[in-house]
Amino acid sequence: MYETIACRAAQVRALEERAYRFVSPGSLMQKVAFAIATTGAGVLRERRGGVYGARVVLLVGTGDNGGDALFAGAGLARRGAQVHGLVVGERVHEAGLAALKAAGGRAQDATSGSARARIQTADLIIDGIVGIGGSGPLRAPAADLAALVNDADGYVIAVDLPSGVDCDTGAVAHPEHTVIADLTVTSGCLKPALIVMPAALYAGDIEVVDIGLDIGLAEVEESLIRVDERFAAQFLQRPSALDDKFSRGVVGVASGAPAYRGAAVLSTGGARAGISGFVRYAGRSTHEVTRAWPDVVCTDSISTAGRVQCWVVGPGLGTDDIARAEVSAALRADVPLVLDADALTLLAADEHLRELCRSRVASTVLTPHRGEFERLAGRSLDEDPIAHLTALSSALGATILLKGATTLIAGKSGPAYVVASGPAELGTAGSGDVLAGLMGSLIASAEVATPHVGDDAIGAAAVAAYVHGIAGQLATADGHTITSADVLEHVPAAIGLIRRSSEVADGVDARS
Repeated sequence: MYETIACRAAQVRALEERAYRFVSPGSLMQKVAFAIATTGAGVLRERRGGVYGARVVLLVGTGDNGGDALFAGAGLARRGAQVHGLVVGERVHEAGLAALKAAGGRAQDATSGSARARIQTADLIIDGIVGIGGSGPLRAPAADLAALVNDADGYVIAVDLPSGVDCDTGAVAHPEHTVIADLTVTSGCLKPALIVMPAALYAGDIEVVDIGLDIGLAEVEESLIRVDERFAAQFLQRPSALDDKFSRGVVGVASGAPAYRGAAVLSTGGARAGISGFVRYAGRSTHEVTRAWPDVVCTDSISTAGRVQCWVVGPGLGTDDIARAEVSAALRADVPLVLDADALTLLAADEHLRELCRSRVASTVLTPHRGEFERLAGRSLDEDPIAHLTALSSALGATILLKGATTLIAGKSGPAYVVASGPAELGTAGSGDVLAGLMGSLIASAEVATPHVGDDAIGAAAVAAYVHGIAGQLATADGHTITSADVLEHVPAAIGLIRRSSEVADGVDARS
């Protein structure tokens, strides 16, 4: 669990306080330091053939992160590394400093004349300036050290978080004075800054050290969950021998005005590539949809489409009176709903539609990109994106899925989710249409399994984004550029890959 749950700073402190009832703070620090030293030794063996004689620099802050770095440095010094601690600030972790010196390491003030040269020639740099307690930009001399580290050639391991990022929000106040790590070794659980942009760009690879924190249901409800293949597999169950096209879920798609007929093809394609058994199309591009997907049942409007378990409305829908009437009809329906693209534009501009959204009982998922979010929320998206998503969710009574380099999904309560499976190439025209249709398919299937359970809708939406990202990975595997059609083509393979990986992890023969 600790590898997928990201806890905010206050939660981590509360969890550590509970742990201190059974173990000493020093023993937790030793676990983290041992993991850093072991990982650092592995890096040195790989990069220079061994630990003995390697030049290691510790950036030592005044808090526990500085202590972690000092104890880790002591472990590397005992293995023969030349370890120098650069102390930032007037205080230092005394026990850690004593351990470093006892192991043959040295320490000096970070402002000393030789500090720059030590950083420039280091094989390994361990960043222990600040951790989860840091806020705002780094100040001198820490800011200057961060800039020096980023210009150096040594491998950088950050303790808990790269110094200069905000633990809870992922904000980076001064990019040029924020440590760029090759690897972050974090204790107990993930932190939001490790998986939320832009801070995630500074974290490098991530290693979570299990220090025995007791993460319970209360922490999960208030945390950020990183969607992985095991989580996704819960929503991608294979159909049973007793299932038919209706019992697997029926998804309806309303999209594709005359000027955007391709959006109708892509969004219905995304729906049929998912796990539901039946796709209905309602709109003005029936000829194109039927020609592309003869198994999709077409009609001209939502009101004549027949029963579905989820509606997807908006890709290429247009913003005319016909489109507005379709969005209104979908908002009045008593089934889960995904609003995307043009439907969001209409929702942002029309208070009556917003009131219909607020009054819905069934689950609603809105899928904005940054610009659409800001139009819906009436504010810029900065500082704390998760808090902004939660606020908009409360205002509209809907789950918000914010598309971007990492995708964030949040409701008005409960855990938020983050998806980081997608490559940058997913930022291509029509990719969001595929995602919207796929999302409707997964939500329809979840609705059949557990009717009127909103948590399933938010989870299914998050999994759709994860599958979409894996499809993008598969499409870009050979390095060529891709289009939305390439992403759509790889959705079934992405689902199959996730299923097989989960079955293997659970000890199930995927051929059975």
